[in-house]
Amino acid sequence: MTGRGLNEECGVFGVWGVPDAASLVYYGLHSLQHRGQEGCGIVAADSDGNMKRIKGEGLVTEVFDEDRLAALPGNMAIGHVRYSTTGGGGIENVQPFLFRHHTGDFALAHNGNLVNYNILRRDLEDRGSLFQSSSDSEVIAHLIKKDSTEAHRPRIYAIENALNAVEGAFALLIMTSKRIYACRDKYGLRPLSIGRLGDGYVVSSETCAFEVVGAEFLCDLEPGEIVTIDHHGLRRRKYTEHCSHHICAMEYIYFSRPDSDIDGRNVHGFRKESGRLLYEEAPADADIVVGVPDSSLSAAMGYSEAGGIPYEMGLVKNKYIGRTFIQPSQAMREKGVRMKLSPVKTIVKDKRVVLVDDSIVRGTTSRRIVRMLREAGATEVHLRIASPPIKMPCFYGVDISTYDELICARKSLEEVRCSLEADSLAFLSEEALFRAGHRSEMCLACFNGRYPTNLYQNIEDANKDGKF
Repeated sequence: MTGRGLNEECGVFGVWGVPDAASLVYYGLHSLQHRGQEGCGIVAADSDGNMKRIKGEGLVTEVFDEDRLAALPGNMAIGHVRYSTTGGGGIENVQPFLFRHHTGDFALAHNGNLVNYNILRRDLEDRGSLFQSSSDSEVIAHLIKKDSTEAHRPRIYAIENALNAVEGAFALLIMTSKRIYACRDKYGLRPLSIGRLGDGYVVSSETCAFEVVGAEFLCDLEPGEIVTIDHHGLRRRKYTEHCSHHICAMEYIYFSRPDSDIDGRNVHGFRKESGRLLYEEAPADADIVVGVPDSSLSAAMGYSEAGGIPYEMGLVKNKYIGRTFIQPSQAMREKGVRMKLSPVKTIVKDKRVVLVDDSIVRGTTSRRIVRMLREAGATEVHLRIASPPIKMPCFYGVDISTYDELICARKSLEEVRCSLEADSLAFLSEEALFRAGHRSEMCLACFNGRYPTNLYQNIEDANKDGKF
């Protein structure tokens, strides 16, 4: 990802029916750390159904230690890693949320973004709800508890009504004293999978987390589905029949780990095939192929194989740069990218380089990488992007919400090339994404503006100058 600043919103992980569940959630969240580094939390339920929560700002390894995990007993727990989207940051927005209520306590962890959040929140506040956070996720809990007509019926009916009221993207875990409800939005925008572990179950935003806890993949949740996990096993039901399979294309392109499978398609396989197709659509006369670490390496391999051009490690990533870096001056900021990525001079010197990246947002990092390669002795730098140009804001939990952030929104291909100082520039076609994913449906809204949901107030927020 060049222009660094495109971030996934969250990851969720849950365990039911396994001793020391909180420790397993800890390992699961660690596997999902790439989906959010601003905060994390775990709620566990003991054998009496009593719930306890520990959360904090920072990485999973910073928030939790053995003592904190030991304070979360029980064979059922859910957890969350956060990157702030709607509502911003702050400890009050770190999940899971825990709600105390006379009908039974419950915890909630949400990955995604609700596009009708403001409308729902105003309506709930008018009806007497008081909010503890500025997160859109809390709206779902209030919708569940405000449905007083369902108070005498099983909770799943109130959950169904709440999910039918919200619009947008979500992978959702709701934990009560006895069970976990796993829910996926009706468009399938965010992934959610279930695995088996002994006599229990685990639920995760990505299948890569199953391996570390020793779970066996069972199934993906279908769009518009609620899966109840309790002593009955798994019970699956649809909360709506108006469903589609518009998984966010950026899950394949950038967000997910290469060892994850999304809706039956391996992420590394997708990226490598997109690299092959990128060569077919935009070949380059060059000596070596270099991928931008880490999410672009698979596509670079595919481009190399398809073109018969040697793949080389021309850029090395510093794995110890840390989560944040204080950059008090422009000079320090300019050095920031050099601290994260270093060119291998003996590899790129006197070479014509194909630089493969997964996407471009602002373009500032792309330009710096091109300059670094030239300074290291590359004679030519041909930039190839394994996705279409990002031209439109995203309202489903990815932090590109205005046109001003997007270099491709108002520039021609040649203008972008000149801005990035590359010898040539090409993007992958939308049709190639479908081929790489073996799919007929995906959300490509950030590329083409065809949003699968209604957008409510978000268009006005994104288009500050009034020209949509």
